[in-house]
Amino acid sequence: MLDKEGIAKRIAKEIKDGYYVNLGIGIPTLVANYIPDEVDVILQSENGLLGMGLFPFEGEEDPDTINAGKQTITRLPGSAVFDSALSFGMIRAKKVNLTILGAMEVSENGDIANWKIPGKMVKGMGGAMDLVASAENIIVAMQHVNKAGESKLLPNCTLPLTGVNCVKKIVTELAVLDVLPQGGFRLVERAPGVTVEEIKKATAGKLIIDGEVPEMVI
Repeated sequence: MLDKEGIAKRIAKEIKDGYYVNLGIGIPTLVANYIPDEVDVILQSENGLLGMGLFPFEGEEDPDTINAGKQTITRLPGSAVFDSALSFGMIRAKKVNLTILGAMEVSENGDIANWKIPGKMVKGMGGAMDLVASAENIIVAMQHVNKAGESKLLPNCTLPLTGVNCVKKIVTELAVLDVLPQGGFRLVERAPGVTVEEIKKATAGKLIIDGEVPEMVI
């Protein structure tokens, strides 16, 4: 079973050379620390930054340099800072190759719910809806089950949707899964020490298993 760092490490393997990548709040922010040195990517933050670097070490934080989740970040040499209007123009023009988001629920047809639990106060959706509507490729980093042990990979989302038919891949503490165009979660890899049966029990949506499922290497 993977911890949050392990999920981030596995997702970093999906990032290709030359990509423009948007990292969401939570586990996705950790991905920046595991991108291989030989892979040249540009990280984008929707509050208006191209060229986001690693998280700063303790004591080196600059409170004026933050990401969309108000976490302190670093900037790489040559980075560009601009207003959010230009940033969302970039997103809506499909200039972002990959978006990595957290989620509370994902359905078997690729719907995502990641912004609101009814009855709980939230500040707003932020840039999530623009990102899922515009990105060429969306990977979700999430826990497979909630605190009550109930699956978060469902036939249909029960929470308010952020986007529909948009998620392409999911990485959880248990597995890597592709969301197929015709619907269903195809099991691609299982986390170290996790069995296929455990993944079956944790997945409420349609799970598709094609032959032997390899153990992931991170």
